Amino acid sequence: MTRITTRSYPFRTAELLRQQGVHPVLARLYAARGLADSRELSSELASLMAPAGLLHVDAAASYLADAIAARKKLVIVADYDCDGATACAVGLRGLRALGAQVDFIVPNRFEYGYGLTSEIVELTVREKSPDIIVTVDNGIASIDGVAEAKRRGIDVVVTDHHLPGDRLPDARVIVNPNQPSCGFPSKNLAGVGVMFYVLLALRAEMRKRGIFDAQTQPKLDALLDLVALGTVADVVKLDANNRILVAQGLKRMRAGRMHPGIAALFRASGREARRATPFDLGFALGPRLNAAGRLADMSLGIECLTTDDEGRAWAIAQQLDAINRERRDIEADMQDTALAMLDSFDPRNSTTICVFDESWHQGVIGIVASRLKDKFYRPTITFAPGGDGLIKGSGRSIAGFHLRDALDLVSKHAPTLIQKFGGHAMAAGLTIGADAFEGFGKAFEAVGSQWLTQSQLERVIETDGPLEDAFFTTQFIELIDGQVWGQGFAPPVFCDEFRVLNQRILKERHLKLTLEKNGKRYDAIWFGHVEDLPERAMVAYRLDANEYNGVTRVQLMVEHAQPA
Repeated sequence: MTRITTRSYPFRTAELLRQQGVHPVLARLYAARGLADSRELSSELASLMAPAGLLHVDAAASYLADAIAARKKLVIVADYDCDGATACAVGLRGLRALGAQVDFIVPNRFEYGYGLTSEIVELTVREKSPDIIVTVDNGIASIDGVAEAKRRGIDVVVTDHHLPGDRLPDARVIVNPNQPSCGFPSKNLAGVGVMFYVLLALRAEMRKRGIFDAQTQPKLDALLDLVALGTVADVVKLDANNRILVAQGLKRMRAGRMHPGIAALFRASGREARRATPFDLGFALGPRLNAAGRLADMSLGIECLTTDDEGRAWAIAQQLDAINRERRDIEADMQDTALAMLDSFDPRNSTTICVFDESWHQGVIGIVASRLKDKFYRPTITFAPGGDGLIKGSGRSIAGFHLRDALDLVSKHAPTLIQKFGGHAMAAGLTIGADAFEGFGKAFEAVGSQWLTQSQLERVIETDGPLEDAFFTTQFIELIDGQVWGQGFAPPVFCDEFRVLNQRILKERHLKLTLEKNGKRYDAIWFGHVEDLPERAMVAYRLDANEYNGVTRVQLMVEHAQPA
C-alpha cells in the first residue's frame, strides 16, 4: 500500500540557484519544489504582496476608517479553530491599536456550529450590541446570517479565505482572495492572513486621512507571531507570500519579541521559542489552542492570545495544555474503538471508511478521521452523536479525492441522506440522521469506487533521493531548520539504502534502530512502528538533531522503510 518515489527536479534550475549563492543541497530541494529564482526566497516584509491587489480591501479600509471615526461598536465573530482564534486576536489587537471600539464572540461549536448563522447574530446582538459585525475565518457561506444582521440594521464585513458557494452573502463588503473576480496572486492566505491584510489597508487609509504618519502609525508587524501561528496551523499552502508571513513571525519568536500568550504556549509545550520552527507551530502550539475549541470554549484560547499579562497568559496556557492532554486521552480511546471496529477491514475491498460510535466526542472525531486516513490511506469519515436523532461527521481525504465534491454528489444522488455539509478538498463536515448511517456509508463508498483508481489508493512517500555523507551534520540540520517548510513546500525527506545493525522496540510502540551507510553509523527511530526490518532496507527519513546529556547528535526520523 506504500511506495517510495524520488522527486525529479530541473538540473539547470538547481544549477542556476547554486550560482546565485544557494547551498547546493538546498538548490536541488528548491528546484524540486518549483522555485526558479533565489528572489522567491526573500523573507523580508518589503517582498510581501501589496494589499491593493485584494478585491474590496480598499472599500473595507475606507468603511472601517469611517466606523472608527464615528465611534461605532465593532464585534468580531470568530471561528473556533487556531486560524479563527489567531485571526480574532489579530483583529482585536490591530483594530484597537488603530483606535476602534471592538469586542468579539466565538460560537460554541456544539451549540451553534460553524459560521455566522442567524442564531449567532441573535446571540451577538443580545450579548454585545454591535453596530457592525466583522467575521474572521468564516462568513463567505453565511447567506442567512448576513441577511438576519441586515434585517436588524447591522452591517457585516466578511473577511474569509474559504471557497465560496454559488451565491455570496449580501454583506457590506467581502474580502476573500478566493471570491470571484479577485486577482490577488496568493489564493492561499489563511483567515488570519486576510485579517492582517485588511489592517494593513486600514492603516494606509488612516495615513491618507492624516490620522498617522509613517513615524506615529501603530507597528502592525508586531502581530506577525500570531499570523505565523494561524497560517501554519491551518495547513494552507506555504506559497512565497505565506512563507514571508511565517518567516517574519518565526523571526520575532526566536528573538523573544512575541506576545505573552505565544511565549506561554511555547513554555507549556516544552518547546524553545529561540529555536522556533513551523513544526512547533503546527504540532505543539496549534493543537493546544485547538483543544479549547474541541473540548471547551475557544474564548479561552483567544484570551491567551490577547492578554498582555504574562501571569494570566501562563495560567491559561497551562489550562490549554491540560485540555490538550484530556483531548489526547479521549482521542486514544476513540482510536482504539475505531481500530477494533476495523479489525476485519480489508483495504483491497473498500475505497472509503465510515465509522460511528455512540460514545464518541464530537470535538475529536476530525483528529480520529485523520489518524485512520493516515493508517489505511482511504478517505475517512468518523461520526459522533449530535443530539435529536442526528449524528455529526468529520472527514479527511487523500490526494485526488475532493471530499466536499464527493458529499455534494452523494446529496444529489440521495437528497434525503445528508441534512447539511460543507468543507473543502481535504476536510469536510456533515450532519445526517442516525438511522441514515448505513445508507450514507454505501452511497459514499459508491462515489469512492467510481472516482478512485488503484494507484490513487496507494500511499506514495515522495523523497528528495540520497543525501551525501558530508551533510549528515548538525550544521546542515540547522541550515534546513532555518528555512520555512510546510504544506505545499514539503520539508525535505531523503532516501537511502542502509544496513540495519540493530533494532529494538521502545515503549511497545516505536522502533529504535542503528543504521549503517558507507561505514558510518546513524541512530534512527520509526515512531508508531514495531515490525522488524530486514538486514538491508531502503529508508525514507528526515534529519533531526537529538540533544541528550548535553550532546547533540544527528538522528534519522524514519518516514517509511521497505526491503532494499
